[in-house]
Amino acid sequence: MDALPLFHRVRGERCVLVGGGEVARRKLELLLAAGAAVTIVAPECDDGIEALAGQGRVVLTRRRFRAADLDGAVLAVAATDDPTTNRAVSRAAKTRGIPVNVVDQPELCTVTFPAVIDRNPVCVAVGTGGTAPVLARLLRTRLEALLPARTGELARLAGEFRPRVKAAIGSATGRRQFWEQIFEGEVAELVHSGRPRQARERLEALLANPRAATVGEVYLVGGGPGDPDLLTFRALRLMQQADIVLYDRLISAEVLNLVRRDAERVYVGKKAGHHPVTQDNINQKLVEYARAGQRVLRLKGGDPFIFGRGGEEIEHLAEQGIPFQVVPGITAASGCASYAGIPLTHRDHAQSVRFQAGHRRGDTVEQDWESLAKPGQTLVFYMPINGLRIICEKLIEYGMSAATPAALVENGTRPGQRVLTGTLATLPASVAQANVGAPTLLIVGTVVALRERLAWFEATQAEAGKAT
Repeated sequence: MDALPLFHRVRGERCVLVGGGEVARRKLELLLAAGAAVTIVAPECDDGIEALAGQGRVVLTRRRFRAADLDGAVLAVAATDDPTTNRAVSRAAKTRGIPVNVVDQPELCTVTFPAVIDRNPVCVAVGTGGTAPVLARLLRTRLEALLPARTGELARLAGEFRPRVKAAIGSATGRRQFWEQIFEGEVAELVHSGRPRQARERLEALLANPRAATVGEVYLVGGGPGDPDLLTFRALRLMQQADIVLYDRLISAEVLNLVRRDAERVYVGKKAGHHPVTQDNINQKLVEYARAGQRVLRLKGGDPFIFGRGGEEIEHLAEQGIPFQVVPGITAASGCASYAGIPLTHRDHAQSVRFQAGHRRGDTVEQDWESLAKPGQTLVFYMPINGLRIICEKLIEYGMSAATPAALVENGTRPGQRVLTGTLATLPASVAQANVGAPTLLIVGTVVALRERLAWFEATQAEAGKAT
């Protein structure tokens, strides 16, 4: 370790910043966020610093640096493009025993500014000793995904209860185990999901009876159309803490691999004409697992509230008194259209978009065909493969031009994505010859014609193939 990481309290303390440009302003933002009383020394300053000085938030001395400017300071920062001034600040600070940071000159520094993740009062700092600040920022971005936005609220709640826990639990080991239960269990999840009152009540109950049984909870999470990079931070967090996962057939292997390694996996997939696990079975399993104290992840393809029957599942959970939370996912229409290079709306083509169920019932697909055939809109049909021919024929029958562009997207957003394009008249025959399999999505409208110029994903995949 080349440097000792410390957190420096500067609230209300005098800090001197030498420099008045863009780099100085970025350092100033950090100092003000930490509550420092900042004096800026610079012959000229940018408009942002001038504005702060006008508001009385900083003291601005409009001249060149003098060594005496550091008298009474607890930190010095040099952020100028003049090497002579930077060396002078470093020398004056070291002479006075004051920590000093010189931007982009680590050899003149006694302290460096890390990349900061601020979840006040929780603060995570990533430093590279001034050797690779861009790398530090990239690492910070990755760590951001691991820290929920309300981590600071959880820390403040724990701080409030800390004296009571110390008084109630005599041994250090017992207190450590108690706090692990809090930070990894139901209390933490209640805070992260925006339920502070319930979190406080649960913490009170656990403090009164640390061995009290925990009621489970169900996480209804949208897994998106397949690309794991499309998951939300919240979805990833819940996937990592679930004890058991019930997943459907539209969940890609890449997404499923992000679930906690030791979580039990239960496949409950259904497809047309084959329902080995009925919806009633799934509803009951969710209740049973939650009542056993499990954190249950119901992982569904796309968005659980768009042709995902998520509403039915949480309705049953609510009736049974089971706690739950819902995490939206990118629905197939949005994800697949984007990866196919087909904008769902466009000023010159479509001013609205409609999502429709496309599966066949018997010999027909039940829809309001007259309204669907109207111009100026994009139609997206979910699960259309078996009803494709009927859909195209009905749209033509009710007045839509047979030459209307249409596209069938297979395995959208995934490495094996395939897009078949044509018209309402030609697409069914093309699909029949192409041996297409689920999952698929049908997009109908003049926006499909834009794909020829906007198909970015295929180009990306082709470049990846060349690289390997």
